[in-house]
Amino acid sequence: MSAEKILELEELRAYYRILKGDVKALDGVSFHVTRGEILGVAGESGCGKSTLANTLILRKKPLQHISGKAWFLGQDLMTMPEEEFRRLRFRNISIIPQYALDALSPTKRIKTFITDMAHEHEIETNAAFFEKVADRFAMVNLDPNVLNKYPIELSGGMKQRVVMIISTLMNPDLVIADEITSALDVSSQRFAATMLMELRDQGIIGSSIFITHDISILYQVADRLLIMYAGHAVETGPVEDLIKNPRHPYTQALISSLPKVGAQIKEERLEGIKGTPPELLDIGPGCRFRFRCPYQTAQCQKTPETVQISERHSIACWHYEEIGSEHVG
Repeated sequence: MSAEKILELEELRAYYRILKGDVKALDGVSFHVTRGEILGVAGESGCGKSTLANTLILRKKPLQHISGKAWFLGQDLMTMPEEEFRRLRFRNISIIPQYALDALSPTKRIKTFITDMAHEHEIETNAAFFEKVADRFAMVNLDPNVLNKYPIELSGGMKQRVVMIISTLMNPDLVIADEITSALDVSSQRFAATMLMELRDQGIIGSSIFITHDISILYQVADRLLIMYAGHAVETGPVEDLIKNPRHPYTQALISSLPKVGAQIKEERLEGIKGTPPELLDIGPGCRFRFRCPYQTAQCQKTPETVQISERHSIACWHYEEIGSEHVG
């Protein structure tokens, strides 16, 4: 019996419409998230990771949905009326944003912010409600007195934990964690990542999309990986498969840029990815990684189709069979 798909994207396109034209930041992306899993989304800056989050949660101009569907619990988020989606936001689908300070009003105490959000969803903020809030704060090692503080009185790590609790307070079916570790120290990064797993394991959240540029963190917490490049999904599969045997040249390059445990600098140097990502404002057909790919041929001037190379592993590359299964690490 196959797992329930809680979210399924079908050829989703969302562009930034600016004076110069359309920036094709999300250009025909398809994938799914099953109930209870953590899907890791990785790629370089500008690959479309945060655009994906914004498209699913809150599309603000100049970002516009162009085509494609995003089925969530049987409803297409792209065609859902704003009022209906407002009722889903935070209750059924939620986001832990990249910049915690931007998510909290500097003029409101944390308790006021939580109260306003609860009232928006017609939830009574009685003693039992705030007892639940205090219990959630204890899960992330926050004193209940934090409720009476302003965001400016909290450290970066504390603000991130507050936002994590607020975003998951209503036990949403799906949580999008957008670069939640990027501005934190190493210990706080680990805490935030493992906390996401604990929230899932305790049934507080159903599933999660964990967006980050740091594949090493995803290796610890994700069940599957989605690798994005220049607005495309280039490889998707179980985390072990993609980390140990990546089949797309871009995935291989990302894995090769990670430091190896126990390796000495004299023995092995990190490999950078040569070149830069393409300009998404003026991009035609073809594999978007071909300008940086050591395997490119004339065939790469045509856009590769996404093929299923195993039950859970898909890839968009003309030469994945020739490249073979290269062990990395």
